[in-house]
Amino acid sequence: MKTALYQYRNATLTKNENSDNFNVSDAQLVLCFGAKSLLEDADVYLKFKKQFAGATIAMCSTSGEIYDKEVFDDTISVAVIYFSATPIIAKSVKIGDYESTYAAGKGLIEQFSLEGLTYLLILSDGSIVNGSELVKGLNDVSKQKILITGGLAGDGSNFHSTLIGLNAQPESGIIAGIGFYGNKLKVGHGSQGGWDMFGLEKTVTKSKSNVLYEIDGKNALEIYKKYLGPEAQALPGSALLFPLAINLPVSGEQVVRTILSINEDDGSMTFAGDIPEGSQVRFMKANFDKITNAAAGAALQSHSENAHPPKFALLISCVGRKLILQARVDEEVEAIDEVFNHKTFLTGFYSYGEISPILSGGDCQLHNQTMTITTFDEIE
Repeated sequence: MKTALYQYRNATLTKNENSDNFNVSDAQLVLCFGAKSLLEDADVYLKFKKQFAGATIAMCSTSGEIYDKEVFDDTISVAVIYFSATPIIAKSVKIGDYESTYAAGKGLIEQFSLEGLTYLLILSDGSIVNGSELVKGLNDVSKQKILITGGLAGDGSNFHSTLIGLNAQPESGIIAGIGFYGNKLKVGHGSQGGWDMFGLEKTVTKSKSNVLYEIDGKNALEIYKKYLGPEAQALPGSALLFPLAINLPVSGEQVVRTILSINEDDGSMTFAGDIPEGSQVRFMKANFDKITNAAAGAALQSHSENAHPPKFALLISCVGRKLILQARVDEEVEAIDEVFNHKTFLTGFYSYGEISPILSGGDCQLHNQTMTITTFDEIE
């Protein structure tokens, strides 16, 4: 396995000086994470297609690009990967071709042969998708037989529309999957948040899919505004800074949900994933040091402490973390680099949702406000 990192900035594609030395025309996979304004330019995709002829090219819009040990805006972070003994197959679907996001998720994974499938990377539209329904569809087909991680595309802090492209000009409404086959590839994963919870635990008493109406029998938006205090004046933008911790009623697993929008007319709140009735919820707020420490914790989860650092790590963090950390956003990437002893190629993006199992060997889940890391090593 060999990796080269590139950055597309100011219309120029620059190769990272620490990249492995290999002929990029032999690469099988190119991952591109970039600002929506750049991915909308058809010439950019054509330029990449010409530069990396023969490779599967996946493109995903972001809320910030992770390149090496830094975080950027208005760039494209590019990872070019050559595998010596790991075949890959890439498929995509259009959400609009299916009756639901759940059906689209099932339709995507059903295109893959599960025999020999080691790992599935999912890059999804982040604006019209229901992330919870997407992972349900994936899980119902995979039945915990394969590892699935990935993320939902971003659009800065605008939440207007997002773009995904798989060997094609990026567009809205696409879910892409990249399957990795064989037993030579070793993939690890880790995901942590680092937010503080406050207030008493409450019960969701009325919800539908990812729309929350009532908590403890009372108007959900009014309760939320009460807890936010002065920050309520800045809604819906300030909601990114105060997510909800959800204890799922069946599994008891805890996930975090970010609020995407509010409806003043009916007092409802729309989240990035489902909020099941009967769930126990608590409000959350940021803790700078815990957020950075959680990034390091996710890195430790993703590989054995006794093993050598992974060759390549894909970092998918939440836009809410970026808004909290602001000028200190590089710190969570630097913390990961420290754990990997400065020997791992790092790339990724800030997202509208992260996909990863909570525990090793479990179903994938939709997360918000986490740093999710997927590590790659190939046995030569």
